[in-house]
Amino acid sequence: MTYRIALSLGGLMMAAAVSTNAAAAPATDGEVRLTFSQAPSIMNPYLSGGTKDLVASSMALEPLIRFNPQGKMIPWLVTEIPTLDNGGISEDLKTVTFKLKPGVKWSDGTDFTADDVVFTANYCMDPSGGCAQLSHFEGVEKVEAVDPLTVRVTFDAPKPYPYSVFSTYESPILQAKQFADCLGAAAPTCTDQNFYPVGTGPFVVTDFRPNDTIKLEANPNFRNPDKPHFESVMLKGGGDAASSARSVLQTGEFDYAWNTQLAPDVLANMLKGGKGETVVAFGSLVERLQMNQTDASPSLPADERSTTKHKNPVTGDPAVRKALSMAIDRNILAEIGYGKAGKASCDWVPAPAAYVTPDNDWCLTQDIDGAKAVLDEAGWVDSDGDGIREKDGQKLSILFQTSTNGVRQDFQSIIKQWWSEIGVETELRNVDGSVFFGGDPNSPDTFQKFYADVEMYANNFPGIDPAQYVAQYTCDKIPRPATGWQGENVNRYCNPEYDKLVKELGQTAGVEARGKLVRQLNEMLTHDAMVLLPIVYRGTQSAKSNTLEGVEINGWDSELWNIADWSRSAN
Repeated sequence: MTYRIALSLGGLMMAAAVSTNAAAAPATDGEVRLTFSQAPSIMNPYLSGGTKDLVASSMALEPLIRFNPQGKMIPWLVTEIPTLDNGGISEDLKTVTFKLKPGVKWSDGTDFTADDVVFTANYCMDPSGGCAQLSHFEGVEKVEAVDPLTVRVTFDAPKPYPYSVFSTYESPILQAKQFADCLGAAAPTCTDQNFYPVGTGPFVVTDFRPNDTIKLEANPNFRNPDKPHFESVMLKGGGDAASSARSVLQTGEFDYAWNTQLAPDVLANMLKGGKGETVVAFGSLVERLQMNQTDASPSLPADERSTTKHKNPVTGDPAVRKALSMAIDRNILAEIGYGKAGKASCDWVPAPAAYVTPDNDWCLTQDIDGAKAVLDEAGWVDSDGDGIREKDGQKLSILFQTSTNGVRQDFQSIIKQWWSEIGVETELRNVDGSVFFGGDPNSPDTFQKFYADVEMYANNFPGIDPAQYVAQYTCDKIPRPATGWQGENVNRYCNPEYDKLVKELGQTAGVEARGKLVRQLNEMLTHDAMVLLPIVYRGTQSAKSNTLEGVEINGWDSELWNIADWSRSAN
């Protein structure tokens, strides 16, 4: 009975329709200009963990299910959300059946069918490849085409919440015909496919310049003949958050600036330009520090560096991780970095409320003296009086990296000062966001490769259930040479007990019971192991022109989830 109640709720979560703009006509509003301070590097979300790539690709590639800004599921490329009541989910909870919308075409005019959905699953789950979104297919045993418009997913155990697979911008459908020769190890070699994917979305890529500019045109085969309203999209990447925001809010050169991660006073001054406004949505975005459990020393062989073959001599020590956390004043960081758009957090899963531990404040009080005591007890001492602790000949020296961004560089400088007070030597590095989040397996500077001891960034989970998110930290998700350095478990955390709980979560129904498991998993990574240190729970913030209509910023899916509805105001 518990299972039936939990899954019947899926039907109540559906939104009737996305917003429309009755005054706008199809493809008559000219060009909409977007600016991303982190330039997209690829248009295939299965080969990138960078949000900038996922958001950009969402204009062309689409999932079966989306979530709207209120967190409600929308049947996007399917006729309805599968539930127990409508027969979409089997009584034993081991299969979910998707009914595809009839008449949907790919941008090349061919039919969108169940074979494309099956192919996408096989593409990501290919054991010889490295899929950045593998956690979406957690527990999937097989995916089959029942008929051209019906897909059945079978799980290896009962799956009370089956909505992670093929949902949100992280798990869209690829065209089987286009990607047929790109399975497994061949996936990253398919440049044309990865830069110019054939999609079902409102726009088609016509020119892709990695880490620079993307041009798209309205999809002539889009299923809604009244959309999109813009004829084309120009996305300019690179620069920094300040210049992106300024180009919308002050100069009016662009219409939309993604991810305006700027200090509150800087944004306030820009808003005086009168050309636009900021839009904010709170979902599950958390700025955090990741602690590398492996040795990233350049002295190691290339195929062993930052792999589980070698433990990190500094951040591999639990005492060091605890002291580093204790030395940080998260409240100060939240205030200077985000103002009302952020708050100090000890939770890596900050929402929805059912999954959050009430009054979880164990990390919110800075304790410099306590941090020193932890290091003393662990044998890290300043033996030669140079202010830097050491143990067994190993200096307490850390390489701390993040993407190039004003707020993040401020955070780095402040954190470095706090860490110096407890005897830690810190070298700072910042990498252009286009590269850092790019996922290029040949680059030494990606967050997945993690050639440092500590790194800082933010990400979130799409939709309103964090099952797929917490599954990112199972042992099999560790990036390594064999996966082309793809994988979400960037700090190389591996705990069989954690993996066991993730599997249990996948088989557990009811929000209360699922919430309890998620809270346990959150505690294991943060409070217990401290391999992931939450810093600030922040809103997704971007800037839009006053002339742009139809924008609905979304904290649970792609910010561009409804770009087909965007239009230019007549005034």
